[in-house]
Formats: sequence, C-alpha cells, structure tokens
Amino acid sequence: MSAWLTNPAVPAAFMQGALMGGGLIAAIGAQNALVLRQGLARTHVGPVVALCIASDWLLIVLGVFGLGALITSSPLALELFRYGGAAFLLAYGFRAARRAWIGGNASLQAASGTPDLRATMGTALALTYLNPHVYLDTVVLLGSVGAQQPGDARIAFSTGAGLASAIWFTLLGFGAAAAAPALRKPGVWRALDAVIAVVMASIALQLLLHPLRAA
Repeated sequence: MSAWLTNPAVPAAFMQGALMGGGLIAAIGAQNALVLRQGLARTHVGPVVALCIASDWLLIVLGVFGLGALITSSPLALELFRYGGAAFLLAYGFRAARRAWIGGNASLQAASGTPDLRATMGTALALTYLNPHVYLDTVVLLGSVGAQQPGDARIAFSTGAGLASAIWFTLLGFGAAAAAPALRKPGVWRALDAVIAVVMASIALQLLLHPLRAA
C-alpha cells in the first residue's frame, strides 16, 4: 500500500484506467441494452449487474496481464470473434425487432413478467462472452494500454477500469429500476426494443464490413 502512495505512476494509471474504461463501457452495446431492459422490467437486476461487473473485471485483468496480446496476434481468433459475434447479435436484434413490431400484450408481458433466472443469466453470459466488442473493449484495448504500465501501475490501471465498470452498470441497472414505474407503457417498451434492434444490427453490420483490429 505504501508503494501505491509514493509511486506517482500509480494514481495516474488509476485515473487513466477509470477514464478509458468509463468511456468504452458507457458506449451503447449489447450488455448495456440487456442491463437497461432488465432494470426497467425490475427482474433479476442484481444478478445481471453483478455478472456484468465481474465479467468486466475478469476480462480487464486477463487483458492487462497478457491475453490481449495473444488474441491480437491470432488472425483466426479475430475472425471467429468477428463472424460468430455478428451472427449472435443479429439473432438477438431480430428478437428485439419482433417484440417492437408486435407490441401490445407481448411487450407488456416482457415488461411485467418474471423470466426464469437461469434463462436471463444465460442471455447475459452470451451477450458478454459471445460479443466480440466486449473483448475489444476490455481485453484488447484496455489490456494493451494497461500492459504498458510499469509494476504496481498495472494493478492500479485495472482497478480504475474495473471501478468505472462497477459504477456504470450499477447506475444503469438500478437507475432504470427506479424509473420503471413511470415507464411501464407499451409504447416505451416498443421504442426500447426498436433501439435495441438497431444497436444490435449496427454492431453486427460493423463487424461484417470491417475486420477486427486492436486499434
């Protein structure tokens, strides 16, 4: 702990990790869309938020301490992330688009029902670990920058990025849950699902049109 207080590189690395992690994680994506939807539905918010935070911490640490360089050095791994992730995101986006189109009772059931926890967590796991953008943000981008930090600064960088993730997902999930009573309207859910569908389709299209790169 004394080394953290006396080494000027440590607080600088912590702030760099927090700012960079916050900027990357707060961007609209598959994880954020799911956390927002669960928050508005007020179903399994805590487990989903905890899973997203824990996953980000795991992937950030793995990236900072070597996995990022391993992935970017393998063209095959990058292509698997690219096409596999695009297929999954298109399928998830299609489901959201269908909910937005049908509306009515289907959207209300999605909002007020209580989906099975196992199914919800399975979706959260898939959106986290089958989504190549998660790896690009945490393992590749944060990992490549964090790996350049000296000594204890690596831990400080990882801690800052992980703290930003924890704050963001907590605010997104429980903030949406607090606003849910005012937003329980079919039109709100159809609009939300339409936005989710567009986001998923745009990310998938970006993956299909542009090869994955570390920077």
